[in-house]
Amino acid sequence: MKFGFFDDNEKEYVITTPKTPLPWINYLGSNDFFSLYSNTSGGYSFYKDAKLLRLTRYRYNNIPTDNGGKYFYINENGTIWNPGWQPVKAELDSYECRHGLGYSKITSSKNQLEASVTAFVPLNDNCEINQLILTNHSNEKKTFSLFSYIEFCLWNAVDDMTNFQRNLSIGEVEVEDSVIYHKTEYRERRNHYAYFSANEKPDGFDTSRDAFLGSYRGIDHPQVVEQNTSSNSIASGWSPIASHYFNLTLEPGESKGIVFVLGYIENKEEEKWESPGIINKAPAKTVIERYFTDEKVTTALHELKEYWKHLLSNYSVESKEPKLNRMVNIWNQYQCMVTFNMSRSASYFESGTGRGMGFRDSCQDLLGFVHLIPDRARERILDIASTQFEDGSAYHQYQPLTKKGNLDIGSGFNDDPLWLIACVSAYIKETGDFSILAELVPFDNDKTNSATLFEHLKRSLNYTITHLGPHKLPLIGRADWNDCLNLNCFSKEPGESFQTTGPSEGPIAESVFIAGMFVKYGKEYASICHELGDYDEEKRALLAVDEMYDAVLQSGWDGDWFLRAYDAASEKVGSKECSEGQIFIEPQGFCVLAGIGVKEGLAQKALDSVKERLDTKYGIMLLQPAYTKYYLNLGEISSYPPGYKENAGIFCHNNPWVSIAETVIGRGDRAFEIYKKTCPAYLEDISEIHRTEPYVYSQMIAGADAAFHGEAKNSWLTGTAAWTFVNVSQFILGIKPDYKGLIVDPCVPSNFGNYTVKRVFRDAEYFITVKNLDSVQKGVKKIIVDGVEIEGNLIPFEEGKTTYQVTVFMG
Repeated sequence: MKFGFFDDNEKEYVITTPKTPLPWINYLGSNDFFSLYSNTSGGYSFYKDAKLLRLTRYRYNNIPTDNGGKYFYINENGTIWNPGWQPVKAELDSYECRHGLGYSKITSSKNQLEASVTAFVPLNDNCEINQLILTNHSNEKKTFSLFSYIEFCLWNAVDDMTNFQRNLSIGEVEVEDSVIYHKTEYRERRNHYAYFSANEKPDGFDTSRDAFLGSYRGIDHPQVVEQNTSSNSIASGWSPIASHYFNLTLEPGESKGIVFVLGYIENKEEEKWESPGIINKAPAKTVIERYFTDEKVTTALHELKEYWKHLLSNYSVESKEPKLNRMVNIWNQYQCMVTFNMSRSASYFESGTGRGMGFRDSCQDLLGFVHLIPDRARERILDIASTQFEDGSAYHQYQPLTKKGNLDIGSGFNDDPLWLIACVSAYIKETGDFSILAELVPFDNDKTNSATLFEHLKRSLNYTITHLGPHKLPLIGRADWNDCLNLNCFSKEPGESFQTTGPSEGPIAESVFIAGMFVKYGKEYASICHELGDYDEEKRALLAVDEMYDAVLQSGWDGDWFLRAYDAASEKVGSKECSEGQIFIEPQGFCVLAGIGVKEGLAQKALDSVKERLDTKYGIMLLQPAYTKYYLNLGEISSYPPGYKENAGIFCHNNPWVSIAETVIGRGDRAFEIYKKTCPAYLEDISEIHRTEPYVYSQMIAGADAAFHGEAKNSWLTGTAAWTFVNVSQFILGIKPDYKGLIVDPCVPSNFGNYTVKRVFRDAEYFITVKNLDSVQKGVKKIIVDGVEIEGNLIPFEEGKTTYQVTVFMG
């Protein structure tokens, strides 16, 4: 069942009913100011950090769901409704929500009065625009009232939800003309404030939530709206809001636009005012003036659309698969950019108050956006590396505003260091910029203790080499990529750290998955050393890789698939010997994509086991059989009900690893089959089952053991976006950046046909036509570049050359 449709020409998803299975959202913002915006106008806004600088409130456990956002109430002769349906939920005569790239537009009507709200964050200002256009489609004059509404958050979202004894005494606002200033805490900090403005003089206003709603009322039936007039309330101590009231008249066929601006101002140190509570309004007025007319808003929206059009033009495909085309050309890359901005910090499944930026997450996300914004990718790498410790380990998460590690989460996730090698390698291959390796980067953000980025990479590699267990496999520490696989649980005393300095100290649980990572990214590190001419270091790294490869074959193979791990008692995890959890997805995918077992004939056997034991019609499950009881030696993974999350759920993030692994052994039919099972555009027809947005990837889908098999959760902010784009762009379509140029190595279904790819690489445009005349799944017969056949499948990059015409013949 569908709840909308794709408009590929406009790069929009069009939702045709507000009653979607879950709120279907969009992200507004490209730099520092962001908003989450749902198809019923729900969501919230923040500046840089969703925890520390939250502008508007949102209650995640609210009933009804998605109840809180930026609302416009219309009262026409006692008939009250909202353009976005919520919160009043009056039946509408028409409704449409268009989620575009960085903007959303909701248009609805009731009694021949149409209301259209376009919401977006402009490129260069810290504000959100809401342009409301009202049109009278009747043959009679209409007189009605309009009320805007937002609820301010008192900045720190956690404190806002908990510290009521203080917060119910600090609300402070100021109203001047059509601007409502939220200056709570200004007398304390005197360095920032928020504002909500309209470009029309209102007939009234409200800034007190209690006055606007009335006693014991909700936002679904505010007292002020029912009474059809504002109370001109000034919040003092209690919960501050911002609401404008307009009494409007429209002639038949007449339209009227009103522009609302929600903004954030952070004063520079020298601009702070000495008098408590007196704010410098000039910066806000400057921004408001920039969007004071409908024409100015239209120009700003056009600039935003052009920005996204240019950004997404770096990689595009034309094939006979329209669903593939729209995901590659539009939605997958768009989602990769959102994960760049958010990591895992703020979604409808992450409150924005806890996780912040993930070390591993941000490194993986970079794989999906480095081709779009290489300069900002460079900055992100240096930010990530600066949270690393001297021994090569790292804070698992850090706050985006402070760049400081999250002490609640801590460190000890022993896969983290290797992901830094992964993202730096991807950046250098994309840009050719080896100079980043010479950048001085602090350890733990201590600028008095810095080393080159290359030294950081060396310590990442060394951390794994010096943390091996009794089987010569990497120690897992607190966990590896699967945060819930806590194999040292029963060996850890309360308060004991998971960090160890060698195999003889502390917990000895080992990870075959990290071993696969080490083989892959150890080779990447060695390649960097080779390009730098550091051949001794290259040799040292490759020797360690070979030893790890042998350790996996000797101690990590279970007969038909790779083991997952050894627990703290050196008992196997992910083995035929286990009663539950006999096979896991992660090592099958990552070991094979790293090349382990390919020449020995083990790779195909492992992937066949995945298909036989883990595959479902909705994707590949993380493990089987599911755990039916709690295992102390396994930890949180066995705490979930069977079929959910890490306990045999379909973790979409690691499905691409298996798809990539299939391309390694040349099975394009199977690789594409796996790709389609978790690709949202291919799931649109079952939205009533899938439930999350049909235009972006979700983190997980309920597995075969779950009550609601096929139901997705945790959409938008997931490594699925980056890894799926890497899979489809580099391994299925086969256009891979490398140090010396672009490698073309497709692995497609036998019936895929011909296709073309436009790829911008180091400021040059590559127009690549792939011809599959023999209907093969993998293999390149010859490549012609600008009319000349080349040797091999690497298209050498030539400095100064701006276009390449490439024809690839598979065979």
